[in-house]
Amino acid sequence: MNDDARFEDGGEAPLNLGALDADDLTIISTLVQDAVFPASEMRWLKREGRFALLLNRMRWEDAGANRHVPERVQSVLVFSNVQAVASQGVPKGDADTVLSLLHIAFDESESPSGQVALTLAGDGAIRLTVEALDVTLKDVTRPYVAPSKKRPTHPD
Repeated sequence: MNDDARFEDGGEAPLNLGALDADDLTIISTLVQDAVFPASEMRWLKREGRFALLLNRMRWEDAGANRHVPERVQSVLVFSNVQAVASQGVPKGDADTVLSLLHIAFDESESPSGQVALTLAGDGAIRLTVEALDVTLKDVTRPYVAPSKKRPTHPD
């Protein structure tokens, strides 16, 4: 028997969202909170000015969450117009290290450019210098049962 959920089960479609300002980014940040990914699944395509992550995110938007166990879905998070990438506490390319994304914020410096901060669990962080904010979040697989069968919680 296949325990994986299907989009059709909840009458929901995969996400395909964009963010062009800080308010839009707040929505994407909420949807990717507690997403996990191997350090090897992040790429900076310098010539193309893109930074991308392949995430396993919680389906926080799942309207049927009270009917079944928590679900995750693989999603691609892409930042365009990236001029520079800096990080701390992030081992690059290590397939064994799993990172957890907690929050994304945009600090506009000289409109429309600024800094995007990706805060990771365990004091890790990634900073993107962008010419203009342009972010895409797209689900690329069907939902699957979260391995822990629990939703992450955070102390108040």
